[in-house]
Amino acid sequence: MAKKLFLKILILFPVFIGLFLFLPAGSFRFWEAWLFSAALFIPMCITVLYLIRKDPALLERRLRSKEKEEKQKIIVRLFRIPSILGILIPGFDYRFNWSEVSPVLVIAANMMVFIGYIWVFLVFRENSYTSRIVEVEKGQKVISTGPYSLVRHPMYSGAILMFLFTPLALGSWWALIVFAFIPFVLIFRIFDEERVLLRDLPGYKEYCQKTRYRLIPYIW
Repeated sequence: MAKKLFLKILILFPVFIGLFLFLPAGSFRFWEAWLFSAALFIPMCITVLYLIRKDPALLERRLRSKEKEEKQKIIVRLFRIPSILGILIPGFDYRFNWSEVSPVLVIAANMMVFIGYIWVFLVFRENSYTSRIVEVEKGQKVISTGPYSLVRHPMYSGAILMFLFTPLALGSWWALIVFAFIPFVLIFRIFDEERVLLRDLPGYKEYCQKTRYRLIPYIW
C-alpha cells in the first residue's frame, strides 16, 4: 500500500502542477512554477519515503480525511476555498503580468517553503500521532520534545510558513491576498483542536501550562 502511494504521488504531482499552475499560465516558461515544484516535491518525497520505512502507521493516519468533529468539518471547507484559489491565481498572474516580483525574492520565498516543509517533517519524526484529522487515539500520549518543546502546534507553524511564502515563490502578489486568509482558518482550527485535546488527551492540560505558546515562541 505504501509503495503504491509513493507511485501515486509520482504520477499525480505532475498532473496537479500542470492543471493548477501551468494550465492557467498558458506556458511552460513559468519558471517560478518549476522552482516551486522542486521546493515542494523534494521534501515531499523525502517525507513519504521516511514514513514508508520508519512510521507506516503515521502515513496511514495522514491519509484519513473525514473529520469527526462538526466544527472541523466547517473549517476544512473554509480552508479548501482559499487553498484552491490561491494556487490558481499565480498562473493567471504570470499569463497577464499582474505582478512584478524580483527573482531574488522568488528564490528566497521558495527557500522558506522548503524550510517550512522540512519543519513539518521534523514534527512527523517526533510525533507518530500527527493525524490529518482532529482525533485522539487509544494509547496516545502527549509529546513535549523536539518542536513541541517550543510551541504546541509546530506542524501548523510550518504549514503557515509554507502558505504565506507560496504566492511569492510563484511570483504573485495577488495570490498573497488570498493565502493571507489561511492562517486565520488554522487559528480557528487550533482553538477547536485544543478543546478536543483538553477533553480527550490525558496530560494535555499540564502540557499547555508548561508550553505557553501555540504557534510562535514568545508571541502566541
